Amino acid sequence: MNRTTLSLLAAATALAAVTGFAAVTAPDGDDTIATAKAPARLPVERSSLLCPAPSTSELAETVYTSFTPAGTAGGGTDGAAELAPPAAPLDDTAPAEDEKKPDEETTDDEKKDDPAKGDEKPATDGADAKVKPFLALKAAGKPVSATKNAADAPALVGSATGALAPGWTTQQTTTVTGAESRALLGMSCTPPDTDFWFPGASTDKTRQDYVHLTNPDDTPAVADIALYGKEGTLKSSTGEGIPVPARSSVPVLLSTLTAEAEPNVTVHVSTRTGRVGAVVNAVEEKVGGDWLAASADAAPTAVLPGVPADATSVRLVVFAPGEDDAELKVQLAGKSGTIVPASASETLNVKSGMTASLDLGDVTKGEAGSVRIGPAEGAGETPVVAALRVVRGKGTDQEVAFIPATGAVTERATVADNRAKGSTLSLTAPGAAGKVKVTASAGSGGGEQVVKTYTVKGGTTLAVTPPVPAGLKGSYALTVEPESGGPVYAARTLAETTDGVPLFTVQTMPDDRGMVSVPTTREDLSVLK
Repeated sequence: MNRTTLSLLAAATALAAVTGFAAVTAPDGDDTIATAKAPARLPVERSSLLCPAPSTSELAETVYTSFTPAGTAGGGTDGAAELAPPAAPLDDTAPAEDEKKPDEETTDDEKKDDPAKGDEKPATDGADAKVKPFLALKAAGKPVSATKNAADAPALVGSATGALAPGWTTQQTTTVTGAESRALLGMSCTPPDTDFWFPGASTDKTRQDYVHLTNPDDTPAVADIALYGKEGTLKSSTGEGIPVPARSSVPVLLSTLTAEAEPNVTVHVSTRTGRVGAVVNAVEEKVGGDWLAASADAAPTAVLPGVPADATSVRLVVFAPGEDDAELKVQLAGKSGTIVPASASETLNVKSGMTASLDLGDVTKGEAGSVRIGPAEGAGETPVVAALRVVRGKGTDQEVAFIPATGAVTERATVADNRAKGSTLSLTAPGAAGKVKVTASAGSGGGEQVVKTYTVKGGTTLAVTPPVPAGLKGSYALTVEPESGGPVYAARTLAETTDGVPLFTVQTMPDDRGMVSVPTTREDLSVLK
């Protein structure tokens, strides 16, 4: 085959990658045909995650746990996954803080071999400085963790490559102890993006809600924050054009963006230039606080899994970002089936551009459940975003958490930092019954993975104590994979009791998007000479 034919074939392959089909006629009457076939499912080669600064309390302890599931087909064997403070590029040759020994120092022999060793001063000129990884994952299938005390726990940015990229996740869990500020705050660190919706935030005087904007890149980003209350857009003169410097994290107090105090607010974060990670830290007087993650993309139906059995107060917050109003039916999928709660006997009307809320009270009544919303009978399919504010406990012994709408587990979902006690896995199948495989990884300090399957009946929520690795030491990760049946949605609850207060946090488990579709071509080479 001559060079011209090779070039044409390369062009055909590139065209097929874009259009799904390409055909080329070779010179001298030699016909070479490249036809489309089904896109290949291949593992991602790089993933990015951003973790905001966890707390300003001197009584806070934050545990970071990083994990990549083992056994991704085609994932290879090499790779790295590191997180570090965002002040400067990572130093790939430096040991992570969780690996460095406290008494590690340069020896006299090392100084003789290299006179510069031991005499160098750390760089302090911003982007030229090298930052040692705070947390480094070396192999798939076993989590690593690091702990930071007090208020100086940093925001972290990082990436995973090669075999550690598909499904890479990092959990940030903060425990705050104190007579006036007890809370368990948890979140799965987020990838950078350009658009986020946060129903369930607040500018009320009893709340302090901060949007944390983290820029992982070496160029500045510019973000806009818009706030929507029950009557529409909240007036703000400072929410537009917020600069987020390169490799930095910026917290923005929502109540400083507007003079209007609203208990239920939807926050829209978008970027004009660059990309950021965004998440809301919500602290409420007398009921603690937690992270509010972004809602799944707006859709006519939404599933919010993982409402605890002993929830004493549940509030649904919904927003319709499009031009049409939404008329919604609110349902609860519990242990035995799906019902319309008495507190939601009428449809929920959501006006376009306005935030609507519905108090569901102690809707679960002793059985864990999941909330599902969708078009009321005869109503149009208007896309919405949604979240739940959930409270456990009573009186002065209360704690709050948030559950955003999430997507189904289509291929795989993982959550890290599960403990031997206090973890609950919630699985809900809003349509047909679904069967999933749940893998409990090896522990961060030792233990062997355990695999178990669960069948979730259609229209129900199954809340279980997840399997625990044999001989567990430390924490472990849970991975959920569908095996058959209808779509399944998942969430994990961490709970502990401190001084009589039922502390808890809920992380939804959307698909990890560790696999992507890559267009391929099939060439007919039979006519080549």
